[in-house]
Amino acid sequence: MARMHSRKKGASRSRPPTVEKVPDWSDVSKEELEKLVIKLHDSGLPSTKIGLTLRDQYGVPSVKLVLGKNMNRFLKEKSSIPEIPEDLSNLMRHSLQVRKHLKTNVKDVHNKRSLQLMENKIRRLVKYYHDSGRLARSWEYRPETVEMLVT
Repeated sequence: MARMHSRKKGASRSRPPTVEKVPDWSDVSKEELEKLVIKLHDSGLPSTKIGLTLRDQYGVPSVKLVLGKNMNRFLKEKSSIPEIPEDLSNLMRHSLQVRKHLKTNVKDVHNKRSLQLMENKIRRLVKYYHDSGRLARSWEYRPETVEMLVT
């Protein structure tokens, strides 16, 4: 299949083998990991940054292997997951930056096109999150109100 916004084919790549159990060299217990995840989340880190911090500083190869569920599901059970999903808020933040750029650089047609593509991705994500129940049906993306939502 071709990529969505270009006529290029996707590049195949190798994927790491699926692992069923925690490696022997990892010595983090389930209780320790739960406390670490909650502490890092309370300090304001999003779930992707928490995963990177756990991997780089604490030597946790995979949160899912230790907890038995992924980090977002764990945070949802602890009722501390943000209202707007992280990937959607990152896209909205990026579109806000491009809009600010286009106010000062009106003739930048390449970034106008990239903004159109980005906002289309946002609309598709919103539709997905409506269908999956992650966002309320009444929530909709408006470029005018993005600055209040993201900051």
